[in-house]
Amino acid sequence: MSQRTERRGGIHVDQSDLLCKKGCGYYGNAAWQGLCSKCWREEYQRVRQKQIQDDWALAEKLQREEEAAYASSHGPQTQPPSQSTPPHPQPGHASLGPFSKFEEKKTNEKTRKVTTVKKFFSPSSRSAPKKETQEGKTPSPSVSRRASFDTDQVSKDFVDFLKNLQKPGREIHKQCRAFIGNMSSKKDLSADELSECVQDFYQNLADRLMGHFKCSSESVEQVMDQVEKYIMTRLYKSVFCPETTDDEKKDLATQNRIRALHWVTIEMLCVSFDEEIPEVSENVVKAITDVIEMDSKRVPRDKLSCITRCSKHIFSAIRITKKEPASADDFLPALIYIVLKANPPRLQSNIQYITRFCNPSRLMTGEDGYYFTNLCCAAAFIEKLDAQSLNLSPEEFERYMSGQASPRCSGSEEDWSSPAPAPTNPVLAQLNQNLEVLSGLSGRQEALMEAAHSLQADLLSWPESVQHEVHDILKKYPLEVLPRSAPAIDDNNDVDNDNLPPPLTPQVV
Repeated sequence: MSQRTERRGGIHVDQSDLLCKKGCGYYGNAAWQGLCSKCWREEYQRVRQKQIQDDWALAEKLQREEEAAYASSHGPQTQPPSQSTPPHPQPGHASLGPFSKFEEKKTNEKTRKVTTVKKFFSPSSRSAPKKETQEGKTPSPSVSRRASFDTDQVSKDFVDFLKNLQKPGREIHKQCRAFIGNMSSKKDLSADELSECVQDFYQNLADRLMGHFKCSSESVEQVMDQVEKYIMTRLYKSVFCPETTDDEKKDLATQNRIRALHWVTIEMLCVSFDEEIPEVSENVVKAITDVIEMDSKRVPRDKLSCITRCSKHIFSAIRITKKEPASADDFLPALIYIVLKANPPRLQSNIQYITRFCNPSRLMTGEDGYYFTNLCCAAAFIEKLDAQSLNLSPEEFERYMSGQASPRCSGSEEDWSSPAPAPTNPVLAQLNQNLEVLSGLSGRQEALMEAAHSLQADLLSWPESVQHEVHDILKKYPLEVLPRSAPAIDDNNDVDNDNLPPPLTPQVV
């Protein structure tokens, strides 16, 4: 990596090295040979036009050679059966008169040859064969349902957004649907050609919004964000890590490389934060989570948002450790450390996907473009990391890479007798903390189970003990039941009868 220099034993990238090599002031990209998206497209168009011209020249040369070979084998007097032109047509003046059948046939043959030659020299023809059939890549029903739900939701949100634009919204929706249908039929295009189609659509739509509908730059940016979300959600499965590229191979190589560098410590990279501080450790875990979450997003802008959140957590960790604002020189080593610890899935495919299909204005300027450019530099640094980059001797670097030694176990004999330091990996530290909590919970659960068994035994023995006590009391104080004597009732002795009124006597009417 040409941008890499030594800084106090660490890693440093000049900010000027992050900019476009043509000096336009925008951020460059390693995938674009250090150019920004604008300059890269111009260079790509120039090379493509030159390739087309070379293909035409080669096709014409092959045609002349074939005609010369045909003439030498059949003789000058032999005419093809389909020729109905005068016997001696003048070469170079055939366009002056009407085309004959022979001229039509020759023109069609020339077109066919040029097309064949262009296919022969096109990148798609040199790509690797398909690695597996479509049946082998069929996602599970749950994944398909989830993807379908996301697509339907994005489509609904896009239509709701366009309703506020009225006339421009109807045209935008019509053009987007036509573009998606057109792209769905182009299954044999290379990744660069797919990217060129998408970027051309972005540019043409933005120019029309600003020129024809007189929209402001802020409105155009909002519309293009929604257009990108709608289009790339619909095209994600066909354009992410296409089979015509070696993105999957690069992903495996990067993952294996990061696994081989598992021994790299925070001190070797001179990272400016202390994971012993709880707030710093929390930010480190969040940064690792964000960079891993990038692979689950479908829209380039959402993937960039994950990178931006990860970078902001890194800056927060550095600021808390140094108790001062973090600098750009401290950021790149910390980002490399986060990538090494996270080992993000399909890192190269995600970088290429963002590079090819993201709105170019986001990659050229702003914090999203800055953080993404640093991520590309971090990925390139990891691929070319060597002993000098980590301030190690070549012998030490080879021993660590081969697994013969570990930087955590290469100290003196006194270090072996001292207690092992706490793991610097925040994920491992969190894992150890969780294990300690689980161990404490296990002990409390055992004590609770013992108390529950004791309570159960007491409940089972309590009725029997109560019965014994009652029996002993009854035995000591026996209960005697005496017959009850009730006095007879005498109406004559009832004093209340005197107060009663006399009985009624019958009367004759």
